[in-house]
Amino acid sequence: MSRSLLPAEVMSPGRNLEGYIQSVHAIPMLTHEEERELAERLFYQNDLEAARRLVLAHLRFVVHIAKSYSGYGLAQADLIQEGNVGLMKAVRRFDPNVGVRLVSFAVHWIKAEMHEFILRNWRIVKIATTKAQRKMFFNLRSAKKKLAWFTNDEVHSVAADLGVDPQVVREMEGRLTAQDMAFDAGTDDDDDKAYQAPAFFLEDKRADPARQLEEADWEEHANSKLEQAMQQLDERSRDILNRRWLVDEKATLHELAAEYGVSAERIRQLEKSAMKKLRISMEA
Repeated sequence: MSRSLLPAEVMSPGRNLEGYIQSVHAIPMLTHEEERELAERLFYQNDLEAARRLVLAHLRFVVHIAKSYSGYGLAQADLIQEGNVGLMKAVRRFDPNVGVRLVSFAVHWIKAEMHEFILRNWRIVKIATTKAQRKMFFNLRSAKKKLAWFTNDEVHSVAADLGVDPQVVREMEGRLTAQDMAFDAGTDDDDDKAYQAPAFFLEDKRADPARQLEEADWEEHANSKLEQAMQQLDERSRDILNRRWLVDEKATLHELAAEYGVSAERIRQLEKSAMKKLRISMEA
């Protein structure tokens, strides 16, 4: 469903969040009968105007859900935008014959989009990759009632409540309480602190003399093998490969065809055959 179905001022909470919230709360809510009629028009007739009205009437609900995720340090406007995407997906998939209100059906899609956004943006490094970890991410914050680390009994209690392994609780608690660190030293760091940046602890293997010698030997060996293989080709095939692959200004099939008085397809066949011979010779 296209976002262009909705007015620009309503679909842009980033412009003026307070004005956006006032606008969506001013949109009348739908009665059960109105909602069903619009849903049937969309479901059976693909009526996009009905879809637009269904989305507009439920934007306030997205705002309400977004407020419950305000503790993650992300912009409220961004959460609302992602929730709106989920709402539009829900409207497109809503079946009026199921017998539930759209708001009950849409809550899953709205939260799913917000969850994905939070997991992508809360930290630079991913903190939740497995299904169990994703479940822990959104439940551990509410389960943790104090700033101190969980005791062993508390770990097992939370694990039992959330249906995950105790080790998952310990890992996620460590990830949630960890602090992000800049990879490079900050511009205002003095010499006494700059060395603590992670960039200073990485080994630069490019400066390893043994590795440089190995790479130089390998390059020399490869070039030697290539030169020997090229010498085993006939002069025409060698010229075609050289001008098609080994020079800066490469010749086209048609240019070589005109020069040798054959078709471009014949040049392509000669090139393919020469490449095959070259490969066999270098692998030997």
